[in-house]
Amino acid sequence: MVKCTGKSVLKGIAVGRICLYRKKVADVSHAPAENVEKELERFDLAVGRAKEQLAALYENALKSVGEEEAMIFDVHSMMLEDEGYLEDIRALIQDGRNAQAAVHETGQQYSRMFAEMDDEYMKARSADVLDISGRVIDILTGAGEMSIQSQTPVILLADDLTPSETISMDKSKILAFVTVHGSASSHTAILARSMNLPSLVNTQTELLEEYHGKMAVVDGFHGELLIDPPQDILDAMILKRDQWTAEREGLRGLIGADNVTRDGRRVNVYCNIGNAQDADSVLAADGGGIGLFRSEFLFLGRDSCPSEEEQFESYKKVLEKMQGKKVIIRTLDIGADKKADYLDLEPEENPALGYRAIRICMDRPELFCTQLRAIYRASAFGTAAIMFPMIISLEEIREIKRIVEGVKKELADKQVPMGEVELGIMIETPAAALISDELAGEVDFFSIGTNDLTQYTLAADRQNQKLEKICDTHHKAVLKLIGMTVENGHKKGIWVGICGELAADLSLTRTFVDMGVDELSVSPAYVLELRKTIREL
Repeated sequence: MVKCTGKSVLKGIAVGRICLYRKKVADVSHAPAENVEKELERFDLAVGRAKEQLAALYENALKSVGEEEAMIFDVHSMMLEDEGYLEDIRALIQDGRNAQAAVHETGQQYSRMFAEMDDEYMKARSADVLDISGRVIDILTGAGEMSIQSQTPVILLADDLTPSETISMDKSKILAFVTVHGSASSHTAILARSMNLPSLVNTQTELLEEYHGKMAVVDGFHGELLIDPPQDILDAMILKRDQWTAEREGLRGLIGADNVTRDGRRVNVYCNIGNAQDADSVLAADGGGIGLFRSEFLFLGRDSCPSEEEQFESYKKVLEKMQGKKVIIRTLDIGADKKADYLDLEPEENPALGYRAIRICMDRPELFCTQLRAIYRASAFGTAAIMFPMIISLEEIREIKRIVEGVKKELADKQVPMGEVELGIMIETPAAALISDELAGEVDFFSIGTNDLTQYTLAADRQNQKLEKICDTHHKAVLKLIGMTVENGHKKGIWVGICGELAADLSLTRTFVDMGVDELSVSPAYVLELRKTIREL
């Protein structure tokens, strides 16, 4: 038996035979262009054909995995209209390259640029550029993607997969995806989650021909690929798979049920989202509201700040979809591992402790006020709340409230409709937790960001893989700060939630309920599982 470990994309078990997936390699030799005008014409025709293919992929994805995931192909179409990318290719053609060589060279250059960024979201866009470039090259050279030659569903083992390849595959023939490379935040991983397939990325597995056709197990619970396991292990994993499948089906019966413990303690179960399309997943999972709308994703992957109108439309769309359920929008949490070049943020020795989040917003009032105006305008269309990240002092909150009052007055003077909006803060620094008794008197709620609270409490960078063993989210100091925050919040009559990764840690659900946590905000996929755990306490 060969055991490989990787990053799990989705919990679950898949058992079946391996299918090695190798894409046909297109000829991108740098033979000089015989006729520059003809090469430019070939390139323009290929771009047009690629857009047609992407439109078809969008429609296919819309039917099979939903609007959010289908938007990937809309983004790809937009990238094919990026003047910088297109002009760089045309310049190489005019310099004597053939069309496919020019696309290949430019695609590699842009891909490296994204891959070298610190932000994980932007790094994942490296694969998108290669996907787009590869599509155009395939059209230019006549190369195509390999189909799955199997009558029974398989575990697909590949070096990497592009979003286009992922969505183009016949889902009925796929049990799981396993890739040698790739990121858990890539669009391919997002699609795999949407297709509800237990999958692994970044396994560093060798793509040996001898693996093709071998029985294998993908263990999404432990991030393991077992190739050619002995019969006893295979039988045990099949049993585990069947039990997991039955449990997931059983959870569907909890749709519409209350998040109430057996002795009557109610806990709100909300969801974390990154964009307007994610609201569909919240509704499908029966989430009680949105506990964290990561507004920074509106600012990433672009050349300039989103306008007030763009932000307004995004917030409005979510509020309307949620039909009165609470939507808590976190103000721009940029900096550290989330970068936007157009903000001209200087490199820092220790960005996690640097110029980020509310510090940027308060230093750039027009950026901050634009977002606040968009949120307050959207608040007329649902139940909105705002929370501010990286708070460390009373003075910050009071200054924020002064700015908020100025924005509200500006809108009121223009007779712009607004709803009632709760104001809260994230407790993600030890400083905020330690003075939470004072902070609670200034706001309507606390939301505890356990990811940053853990790294700051333990002085352990959560992005540093070497520190994974000591970055203990269950550390007594972290739990003590959470408990203190809940107690101090309740003393002042405000509600307290958790929106960090720990909210979905079922081994801590009882601890949080015992502390008196009022709300847990998790990814939509965990809503029913968390509801089940709460109802059994």
